[in-house]
Amino acid sequence: MEGLEKYRIEEAPDVVHYVPEFVSPAEESRLLEHVYAAPRPRWTQLAHRRLQNWGGLPHPRGMLPEPIPQWLRLTMERIGALGCFGEHRPNHVLVNEYTAGQGIMPHTDGPLFTPVITTVSLGSHALLDLYRPRRDAQEDSPQKAGLQEEEDAYHSVLHGIEPVREDTITPTVYNAAGRPTGQRLVRSTRVSLTIRHVPKVLKVRLRL
Repeated sequence: MEGLEKYRIEEAPDVVHYVPEFVSPAEESRLLEHVYAAPRPRWTQLAHRRLQNWGGLPHPRGMLPEPIPQWLRLTMERIGALGCFGEHRPNHVLVNEYTAGQGIMPHTDGPLFTPVITTVSLGSHALLDLYRPRRDAQEDSPQKAGLQEEEDAYHSVLHGIEPVREDTITPTVYNAAGRPTGQRLVRSTRVSLTIRHVPKVLKVRLRL
């Protein structure tokens, strides 16, 4: 967690960390090339976005794991090294594609995942990490207090994307990167990697 703490956003809830320039433009190009080179069956078309599942399909009885491709592994390892998932390591990636005007309602990712969300936003080169417990909560009451705060944050701090075609910079946009308040940004296609840890994994591995 030490490597992540310096990226905490002071004005936001304590569970929010924002790492600018997490991936370089070259890394971003490489990731996008692999995303769009994936076979068509990899894509699932939903009402307001399409997505790819990597690592297996999470299920209440346990995820049947599949090998993570090398082009995703390096990014996952870097996120794990920051301490985003504590003692765990990420083992699942959801690639989301939103076109201009598409979005998703505020939500949590549900009980199948460790209550930590890390999203690499391709286009802004940034990493957003949510729901880590505060250090002082862990120190005051070892594991129980830290876990309770993490669970509370997971249910109370939601994440989502407004279904609009342009965004306006306001004082509450924490990653404005020096852009003036009131500036309007026209959206293009947005691709993000939501990288998570699925704690319940079946021992049988899926071979492709």
